[in-house]
Amino acid sequence: MSGRILTVPRGQVLFRAGEDCAGFVVVHSGTIRVTLTGESGREIVLYRVRPGEVCLQTFGCLINHRPYSAEGQAETDLAIELVAAGDFRRRVIDDGEFRESLFAAVAARFEDMERLIENVALTGLEARVAGILLRLMDDAATVTATHETIALEIGSGRAAVSRVLGQLSRRGLVEIGRGAIRVLDPAALDALSHAV
Repeated sequence: MSGRILTVPRGQVLFRAGEDCAGFVVVHSGTIRVTLTGESGREIVLYRVRPGEVCLQTFGCLINHRPYSAEGQAETDLAIELVAAGDFRRRVIDDGEFRESLFAAVAARFEDMERLIENVALTGLEARVAGILLRLMDDAATVTATHETIALEIGSGRAAVSRVLGQLSRRGLVEIGRGAIRVLDPAALDALSHAV
């Protein structure tokens, strides 16, 4: 693709709900976090966009000529390419290889969205907390995320997450410290994360 290469610092908002799409975003390095805010003010992380992945928000806005319905923020420092809407549409029509890779990436992203919906709608809170702790822990089995951040990741409230973390701590599965959660029993959390 031949668009403008932009460097974006961590924390910068790339797009907001209601804004028009400036072009197709190609991530060269870093991660974009896409979140949706409900009328109640609660947020949930819909997905992340990394190199080789497609932002469904941007894709939908360009294809359907509609504004964004979610927010995209630089979760890390980014290097992105912004391909103008007209150039993107021409590539979709004229470049079969680009079109095939784009549609494959969109299909993979829809699978991610299906898993998110299944997780939020059909999985209990304890299982969701256990799963996100396993996903966020580092090599030292430590999670450096606030209760609010964990709640945002799984589509829940901070108070409910804090309650579950307290229960997991009392059972000896995690140790809650200031600014960090240490996973003491990854196998038990893994079993919990798959409980129905």
